[in-house]
Amino acid sequence: MLYQLKEIQKLALSPVRMAAQIYSHVLKSPYNPISETPQAQTLAAGFDLFAETTQYHGKPAFGLTSTLVDGKEVAVTEEILHRKTFCQLKHFKRETKNKDPKLLIVAPMSGHFATLLRGTVERMMQNHDVYITDWRDAANVPFYEGRFDLDDYIDYIIDYLDILGPDTHVMAVCQPGVPVLAAIALMAERNSPNVPRSMTLMGSPIDTRRHPTEPCKLAMSHSIEWFETTVIHHVPVGYPGAFRRVYPGFLQLCGFVSMNFGRHMEAHIKQFDHLVEGDGDSADRHRAFYAEYNAVMDLTAEFYLQTIETVFQKQALAKGEMMYRKTHLIRPELITKTALMTVEGELDDISGIGQTVAAHDLCSALPDEMKTHYEQKNVGHYGVFNGRRFNAEIAPRISDFIRRSEPGARTRKTAAETAVIPVKTEKPQAAPAKKKTEVAKKPATAKTGAKTAVKKPAVKAGPAKAVAPKPRRKTTSTAAKGTTGKQTEKA
Repeated sequence: MLYQLKEIQKLALSPVRMAAQIYSHVLKSPYNPISETPQAQTLAAGFDLFAETTQYHGKPAFGLTSTLVDGKEVAVTEEILHRKTFCQLKHFKRETKNKDPKLLIVAPMSGHFATLLRGTVERMMQNHDVYITDWRDAANVPFYEGRFDLDDYIDYIIDYLDILGPDTHVMAVCQPGVPVLAAIALMAERNSPNVPRSMTLMGSPIDTRRHPTEPCKLAMSHSIEWFETTVIHHVPVGYPGAFRRVYPGFLQLCGFVSMNFGRHMEAHIKQFDHLVEGDGDSADRHRAFYAEYNAVMDLTAEFYLQTIETVFQKQALAKGEMMYRKTHLIRPELITKTALMTVEGELDDISGIGQTVAAHDLCSALPDEMKTHYEQKNVGHYGVFNGRRFNAEIAPRISDFIRRSEPGARTRKTAAETAVIPVKTEKPQAAPAKKKTEVAKKPATAKTGAKTAVKKPAVKAGPAKAVAPKPRRKTTSTAAKGTTGKQTEKA
């Protein structure tokens, strides 16, 4: 019923929004003698803000038509490499002869479309042949086309890695961390020739027992039956997926907004001021951000509920108890050929510090030189994969890590590479508790412009250092400047 009420509200607001847009145009018209008065400008700004905040946003386009390769601008063409019922594998084909590493970016299926990673794709295209999982809105998938759950998500990842072939690298942003790690573990166990060369897990809830955030606490404080009766609804008539049980995207969006309600209110108040003052550039940036932020998709009920139970309530992967298709145990300790990099944000309020780096304990068979961890200071969840610090600090380190994981890549350090402080991680207890971090006291050999560490107590204020999870050997990464992001990193 809630979904139906939301649709009724959307229809009811449509004529009011159109009227507000008309009044705004009339008030701002150069033919209106009072258009330059403060009263008219204030009233027009109010109409504009109302129209913006009540606007329905469908799936945005990536709109990436060019990129820089070796300092030269080259054309980019989007192509669909493969289609499945709930996803399509999109390729950003660059007009270049460079044989850069293949990178599969696994976008989160957590309410937003894959276009939320537009900035991530734009930055990584400069050094890699990029592909991305472009998930479909469950409301647009007909009911008769079947179900989709967490196990199907794992199968999709394996299928796409088989399509891309050997020497592929994987980047999982947030939610996909668990299914990506599970998929690679299954491929390793099957001795697949297409097991990826490396995996980069960014802000992922690998072990939600470590420094649980508000979303983690919410998931752990309610039963799976509560979620099923409270947030699961049927897609209303009028959509291709009518009658399918889903977790509606608008509910997920409400959850995102409520976590930082004051910050969003402040942003809209500033937007009102920009409109009154005629600051078109600032107003356009606000519109672009919220057009993306407010574009949400529905998730199938079975995928959402299985994810809540497996990842947040049981912490099954972290405890070594995650089952695939209810019959096969996921064993990350069998991964031996896929290098691992984890990235966390100091201010991440979705996946807390320590949750992602927990993957290093699970991949116990990987040697130290195939593991590295990086913590970016002063960024929240969004800043882990987008924005200025991602472009300048995080992306270059990921690219260096990927190139070192390529077949025949050199392993000898150079003066240009960033020194790494080895760090020992500790396994969490049943109840959330702060981790203790041991840091090697040997001085670093190079400096960068960011600060890094696995835990706050381990590092004093000073130059940035990428961090490896175990103390026996050093790994390296290169800090390089990237393009400047336009969106805030702490959203």
